Amino acid sequence: MNKKDNIPEIILASASPRRKQLLEGLNLDFKIIPSEIEEIIDEKVFSNKLIEDLALEKAIDVRKKINYPAVIIGADTVVVIDNRVLGKPKDRQEAFEMIKMLQGKTHKVVSAIAVIDTRNEKILTDSVESRVSFKPLSDNEINSYIDTGEPMDKAGAYAIQGVGSILVSSICGCYSNIVGISTYKLAEMLKEFGIYIL
Repeated sequence: MNKKDNIPEIILASASPRRKQLLEGLNLDFKIIPSEIEEIIDEKVFSNKLIEDLALEKAIDVRKKINYPAVIIGADTVVVIDNRVLGKPKDRQEAFEMIKMLQGKTHKVVSAIAVIDTRNEKILTDSVESRVSFKPLSDNEINSYIDTGEPMDKAGAYAIQGVGSILVSSICGCYSNIVGISTYKLAEMLKEFGIYIL
């Protein structure tokens, strides 16, 4: 796979344990160098380009730290409802407000991927959208979920791969995209850099 002599080191510019697990599931040989870019999206009107730019900022941040051949993967995931971006909740109250907003409705999860090849500075960016429907939830159910601690470092204040899965009545689109990075899209993009999963 990426063991060949002519394939550079793969670097994931993210400390997310979910993304690490997803890349490990692809049997990719990679290392992690977390980006120090803050995940702030304060524009009023959401567009996929916003988070594609943020994913690229993360990859560029790590690019500045290394001076050897590498393919760097930056990523960002947001939850969007009624054109409002929900990032990671700052506190319990914000987590409650986010889940309250999502309950009984369908929202979209957008994950962006940016890849940089340090050998030639080639850059690719893309994003994938998935739709997630929540079942109706009582305030008690929302508070009980927050009590698990799971929502606090997750976009939209839930984790579909954890206890949060019981909040979800249906999904449409790529599941791994909702977790943190679309593995099918990443595989397509890595092909452009000579890295093949299969």
